[in-house]
Amino acid sequence: MTLELATAGESHGPALVGIVTGLPAGLLLERDAIDADLARRQQGYGRSPRQQLEQDRVEVLAGLRHGRTLGTPLAFVVHNRDHKNWEWGMSPWPPEGEPSGKGTKPVTLPRPGHADLAGTLKFGHADTRNALERASARQTAIAVAAGAVAKALLREIGIEVAGSVVEMGDVDEAKADRDTVGGIVEVRARAVPPGLGSYATKEDRLDARLAAAIMGIQAVKGVEIGAGFELAGERGSAAHDEIFKDERGLYRETNRAGGMEGGVSNGEEIVVRAAMKPLPTLMRPLQSVDLETGEPAEALVERSDVAAVEALSVVAEASVAFELARAAREKFGGDAVGDFLAAHAAYLERIDWTPR
Repeated sequence: MTLELATAGESHGPALVGIVTGLPAGLLLERDAIDADLARRQQGYGRSPRQQLEQDRVEVLAGLRHGRTLGTPLAFVVHNRDHKNWEWGMSPWPPEGEPSGKGTKPVTLPRPGHADLAGTLKFGHADTRNALERASARQTAIAVAAGAVAKALLREIGIEVAGSVVEMGDVDEAKADRDTVGGIVEVRARAVPPGLGSYATKEDRLDARLAAAIMGIQAVKGVEIGAGFELAGERGSAAHDEIFKDERGLYRETNRAGGMEGGVSNGEEIVVRAAMKPLPTLMRPLQSVDLETGEPAEALVERSDVAAVEALSVVAEASVAFELARAAREKFGGDAVGDFLAAHAAYLERIDWTPR
């Protein structure tokens, strides 16, 4: 048994849609907690005016009754309030009447660093908007909502997940230069028991799954677990975490492995970092080529953030939480929350482990 998330929606379409399967029945969800994470995603230095316009809220359509999951697929939407300005341009059906609002003209000026060109070539689009709308980081709102659900499940077994910004460029200076900046974020998960994931196959390795989840976020160009790339310059004697034991059980004095060894959680804090490139939509655009005429031209200029590193920390937190919840469901199973909790408790008793 595992969790799965299916999503749909375009940046300026009517809404973003998510369906989570594999949740146990009886899990208590709080609307305010989900909405709070959605609000966190929209905050931070360097964000565009759209973040004030959207004011994201979750609307649950199925799988929940009186705040508790039913054990059936959980379906939810996050509406795009900005769609009112794009109703003609992003209409699902052939629009009626004269073109009005935004998105009425074809986009033929791909932005370097975005999925514009690759997506247009891959799917044979004449209008690059058909690619860029789905490739947009707007869709991370639905991932954050799903992550909030996953965190509710993890809290049932004492696991807490938190993301933070480690490094970010000078936003004010970049804004003055009509440029963008990137940065580095870190996600830590506490009280994760040893034994999540597996070394048996590469698909089961928890570190690989977490890395894939983080790399699946827009603008992420690098991921490391624990000390990561730093370990490449160390000798083995300085790279690994020695094992000790006291009256409370086994423990480590260091955590260079980031809480995972051989693709399996080892009981230490899980630490994942992600490097985010500067955003590709620039108010001072880079050189491109007009796909319609073949002539040199400046890339598309559309509303953009100067930075979204703080938002990435929230999205990365949600992505790590969802992947850990998937691994926990695989490990402990159960049709109802009580079954899930009982299996977790029995496992901890068997391995004689308590979080530090």
